[in-house]
Amino acid sequence: MTEFSYQLYSSRNFPLAETFSMLAKAGYRNVEGYGGVYGDLAGLKKSLADNGLAMPTGHFGIDMLENEQERALEIAGTLGMKAIYCPYLLPDFRPTDAAGWSAFGERLRKAGEPFRKAGYIFGWHNHEFEFVPLADGSVPQQRIFDAAPDLSWEADIAWIIRGGANALEWIAAYGDRISAVHVKDIAPAGENLDEDGWADVGYGTVDWADIMKALHNTQVEYLVMEHDNPADATRFATRSLETAKRLWAAPQ
Repeated sequence: MTEFSYQLYSSRNFPLAETFSMLAKAGYRNVEGYGGVYGDLAGLKKSLADNGLAMPTGHFGIDMLENEQERALEIAGTLGMKAIYCPYLLPDFRPTDAAGWSAFGERLRKAGEPFRKAGYIFGWHNHEFEFVPLADGSVPQQRIFDAAPDLSWEADIAWIIRGGANALEWIAAYGDRISAVHVKDIAPAGENLDEDGWADVGYGTVDWADIMKALHNTQVEYLVMEHDNPADATRFATRSLETAKRLWAAPQ
């Protein structure tokens, strides 16, 4: 059964306790964690429980995944996670050629071994840079996948589009890897500049109706609402969940 969730990074500029209360009132039952919320595990676990929320998925930086595996396992275990995703690679550390991206894919494969052995889904969460073709015409995301056959994928659809790629084609080609999806939208050109050009789901330019249809043919378990810089987190959370639930339930 596919579940709906909310990436807490969307509310990093708002009080966490208020965010949990708001999300519960909006109808959410799940949230996705990231590095900024893991400091007080006991307090976080209690706050989630007090608001009827679970955290089945979480983001963990590559440094922690490689160098602090026990801490990452402690966080995931304490919070009852089922899936762990590596979310980003800083610009200074990004490879510049095909061999480099293949090596990074192998690095992810190796980093994920202890987490897969512990029973977790382990995957990569994309941004836009993985879809910009290299000098030899290959695409970094493809190189990553080729080097890591067992790597799961949290597909961030809007970033695929911002990277100049066709999201439907990528879903068709790699849908068997998709375990989670970031559901976000892109504002029309020149709009929502105070929100970095993003929009509430269903209020932008992404064709979420067709994408939801395509995702029904994958093994996606979590549809995670995200907005990188909402001016009003309550507005974003409420309208986006309403849109996502409606489109997911539409006849296929």
